[in-house]
Order: sequence, then C-alpha cells, then structure tokens
Amino acid sequence: MPLDSFQNIFSGNPLDRASDRRADLDWMAGQLASADSLGVAMWNGQPLVEPASNPGAGEGAVQLAYLPARLAADLAGGDERLLFLGLWKETAVFAVDLEGPADPADGALQGLGRFQDLRSVALKLQPTEAAIAATAKQMFEWRRRHKFCANCGQPSEARDGGWRRQCPTCEVEHFPRTDPVVIMLPHLGERCMLGRQAVWPQGMFSALAGFLEPGESIEEACARELYEEAALRARKVRYHSTQPWPYPSSLMIGLLAEVEDDKAVADQAELSEIRWFTRAEARDLIAGKFEGAFVPPRMAIAHQLIKAWSEEG
Repeated sequence: MPLDSFQNIFSGNPLDRASDRRADLDWMAGQLASADSLGVAMWNGQPLVEPASNPGAGEGAVQLAYLPARLAADLAGGDERLLFLGLWKETAVFAVDLEGPADPADGALQGLGRFQDLRSVALKLQPTEAAIAATAKQMFEWRRRHKFCANCGQPSEARDGGWRRQCPTCEVEHFPRTDPVVIMLPHLGERCMLGRQAVWPQGMFSALAGFLEPGESIEEACARELYEEAALRARKVRYHSTQPWPYPSSLMIGLLAEVEDDKAVADQAELSEIRWFTRAEARDLIAGKFEGAFVPPRMAIAHQLIKAWSEEG
C-alpha cells in the first residue's frame, strides 16, 4: 500500500502479499488454475519485459510481460521454482524462476518479451513493477542459496507458496533472510563527505555503507562504520528512508550523520579516497555538472541521501 514516507526504487510493491493464504493448498491450486491469474517470469535474475503500452510512459519505457499463471506453473514444473507474489485486487500473481544458459525468450516464451537485467531497466519500469520484480529476484536468490537444511544438511522443500522452506528429515523451518545495511552521509556544517573504492569507475563517489552486526542498533552501526572507514565520530544520526536491494538480499537503511569534525582519514581497506563537498557542489554532483566527479544514479539510495542533504540549505 502507498505510504507517506519517501520511497526509493524497488520499494512500493503494490501487491497484497496475502500471507494468510499461502499455506492453503486448495486455495493456491485454485489460483494457479484460474484463467485470470498472472505470472511473472525471471531468468537468471532478469525479468521478462516488453515495451510499455502506455503512450505517456516515455521513450524506452518497458513493463513486465505478464504470462498466464498456468503457463508459469507449467514452466516451473513444481513448487521449487514457483513463488506466490500476492494479489493485485482479486488477481493472483505468481513468479517462475528459470535458469540455465538458454534464453527462454528464444524458446518457450518466444514472442512474449525479452529478459533484461533488472538494474538496467529499473528506471524504465513503473516503480511498482520494479518493486514486484525485485521481490521475485530476491526470493529466488534466497531459494538458490538455501536449498539444503542448515540444521542437518539434507535437501529442504518449498512451502507456503515459496515463502518458507522445510526440511522433511528434521522438520526444521527456514524463512527468507534480509541483511540490514546502514548507508550514511556524514556531514559537518555546510559540507558533506563522500568516499570512493578503488574498484569503482574513475571519479565515482558515494555515501559510506556497511552491514549491521548482531547486537547493534542502527545508530551504533552507523557510528562504527563511520569510524572504521573514515575515522569520523558521529554526533547525531537522522533516518531518511530505506531501500530493498535485491543484490542479493539487503535492506539499505539510509541515514544522515552529523560528525564531530572534518579530520577524516580513508582506511584504504574499504575506501581509497575521501572528499568533502559543499552543498552547492553536492547539487552539481546530483545534476551531473561537477567536473571530474559523479555520484551513483538516482535509483541508488546514496543518490537520494546526497540530494536530500544538498536541498536542505
């Protein structure tokens, strides 16, 4: 459902997840058999898309190429590759996970669309459809990485429309995991600090980030990462927004962190370079007008953090 807070790309999934219906095998079978139910196809993490049918969608815009759910079920060949995504009003929506070197768009799905990398089409899709595709991608990545029971090592099986796995040997249940990541923009007065990693494209700077560790609050993780990566001490931490990030299964927690001083030092393990920017320079970075440096595109929460801070002054 729509929320009042800022929504990043990959958030805003419009489907009713109907989690209370997932364990109802008869209801699920009826939805799969219904001629009204729809399917979304993913191949090696890429969604099947087609040119957008809305004339006002813009040049190069695409939309998810929906299949009959019965076709998705046939392609899945069982529960293991099938996921119940939820309900669009009264219409059930499923996803099918296709793998292998052969492009299904040249075979069983010929003429129905093309598979494209989700990063490359995220801004060409409607935000709601980007969120649907990201949910399917993340769930299928989890399935691929958790085929075996972590308790006894035996193969586990899909349950509850793909949202739970259970080991038939020891009966332990396994649920999808999301890895929380703090991503923060340190700032002091009228300047913010960005860092870059050596493996990034030349000139690219971004916010700092790191995984939340067990036993840490979000604020504590932010303070630790700032000190570890840049020797900065956080004074105040403000929440901005979050972003589901299906690479493979993170939740980016966006923060603005006021720091005590500007004596930053790059740790060289995570960051190869750090640099301070004024608000005016940050606005130029967002607009792509800063010579010699740039920031991640607007689909990234780092872009939105820099933009939000630059517009405060």
